Amino acid sequence: MFAAACAALFVAMLLILIRSFMGPTLYDRVLAVNAFGTLTVLLIGTMGFLTGRPDFLDIALLYALINFIGTIAALKFFRYRSLGKAAPKGAARQEDA
Repeated sequence: MFAAACAALFVAMLLILIRSFMGPTLYDRVLAVNAFGTLTVLLIGTMGFLTGRPDFLDIALLYALINFIGTIAALKFFRYRSLGKAAPKGAARQEDA
């Protein structure tokens, strides 16, 4: 059962990779990368059960957290073109006023 689940996850990951290269917009590509990361978490979990190593679940949870933070950071970067708190050009800072 777990071997069939791993095979299905591989097929889904292949389809998502195709979608990420063919996505018409940037947000389609970001969504595909996020879905690929989610499927990777599922694959790590099922491989852990398949091989009898439950410590893979800790790795899967860590990867899920990194995937979530990476997706939020990528979307923020694509929207604001910066990851920091830069003031808009021409706007006076509160300390200068």
